[in-house]
Amino acid sequence: MRTIKDLENIEGRRVFIRCDFNVPKDEDGNITDDRRIRGALQTIRYCLDRDCKVILASHAGRPKKGVYNENLSMKAVVVRLRTLLKIAEKITLAKDVIGEDALSKAKELKAKEVLVLENLRFEEGEEKNDIEFAKKLATMADIYINDAFGVCHRAHASVEAMARLYDKEHRVAGFLLSKEVTFFEKKLDNPMRPFVAIVGGSKVSGKLEALRNLVEKVDKIIIGGGMAFTFLKAQGYEIGNSLVEDNLLDEARTIIIKARKKGVKFYLPIDVVVAPEFSENCAIKYLPAQEIPKGWMGLDIGPASSRLFREVLNDAQTIIWNGPMGVYEMDRYAKGSLKMSHNIADSYATTIVGGGDTADLAQKAGDVEEMTFVSTGGGASLNLIEGKELPGITALQAE
Repeated sequence: MRTIKDLENIEGRRVFIRCDFNVPKDEDGNITDDRRIRGALQTIRYCLDRDCKVILASHAGRPKKGVYNENLSMKAVVVRLRTLLKIAEKITLAKDVIGEDALSKAKELKAKEVLVLENLRFEEGEEKNDIEFAKKLATMADIYINDAFGVCHRAHASVEAMARLYDKEHRVAGFLLSKEVTFFEKKLDNPMRPFVAIVGGSKVSGKLEALRNLVEKVDKIIIGGGMAFTFLKAQGYEIGNSLVEDNLLDEARTIIIKARKKGVKFYLPIDVVVAPEFSENCAIKYLPAQEIPKGWMGLDIGPASSRLFREVLNDAQTIIWNGPMGVYEMDRYAKGSLKMSHNIADSYATTIVGGGDTADLAQKAGDVEEMTFVSTGGGASLNLIEGKELPGITALQAE
């Protein structure tokens, strides 16, 4: 995969950078976490320092296709970019994506100026990977740069179809994308051992392939979150009304047996926080994982599980973490996830946080600065762990 440093004669050229500015906002539309914007700055500055005319494009949320949505506009991103890049007067926002305003502003761009296109998903062609939509985007620039690792697992027009419209001399990976891919591949292919994987989140189904692959690579696996109850039920325990995927009980047993045969130590919660309903305002109990009452549901790991998992991490040299330990969005059920984050941050291991909810959780816990590497892409990082090809990266590598 060619990177931005492999580009020749970039000076003064018109450059299209696919970024991932899908950042969280509060009720008033203010950005609450700008890590993804900051992550793209190195690539943007590299181009501006070489007198490029820079066009930035990203999606945000899931708007109704073809319909403008004020809450999902790129306006807040432009305001933050003006602050971060300190060239407020040289950054403009197009009123559309491939309409008359965007095309005319792209054409009139001068050296060291930045044009931000409106939310790519305002156009139906983006998620359909429509070649005609991609061609219109491609008319705006001489060079294509993908710096959006978080969407590389999606075959969307600005990620896959558009990249293939450029020859390999004029399509490259930006610094952020290159760093993400290199880090994951190096650490997964040749990790320092013991290598520990911590996998949480709500469902086994979304992480089944990742678990199968991790059993082949790691020395220990810790399972938490809602997915733990499928494994607990597979071992014959009563789990009450806890989240479970009954169709995957056999698969869960297979993974446990495979881990045992491979000598991989497999850890499940030994105690849980249970409640009679999915609510923050009801009675809760701390119980052994084998004693969940009928009609109650597990919503977090308990204190004994947190202590056990901390001991498991004591000798770790590499830790990869993907998924919370409970319903961390509710403060009452966030303790297990926050303690896990603190324990990982306190370890002396190389620590890899797999983007998405996990990165948000590390941010909430105040541990981001202590982690070795925090990915900007949850789904994309999971696909890399699974050993899948990512359409965005495959398109950059195509002959």
